[in-house]
Amino acid sequence: MEPKDYTLVRIEGEYAYLRPDDGTEEVFIALALLPMGADIGTRLHCEMFEYSII
Repeated sequence: MEPKDYTLVRIEGEYAYLRPDDGTEEVFIALALLPMGADIGTRLHCEMFEYSII
């Protein structure tokens, strides 16, 4: 999987919806997979299924 950058756009229950910086369709993942401190508007970097705040 290629490294990608996202913006967290909304949280619904236990899921986070992420908008890729490349403009493709939003994706959703379990909120538990995100680093502590991630909230709406947080920019994230994903590499090898690991998310980090940028």
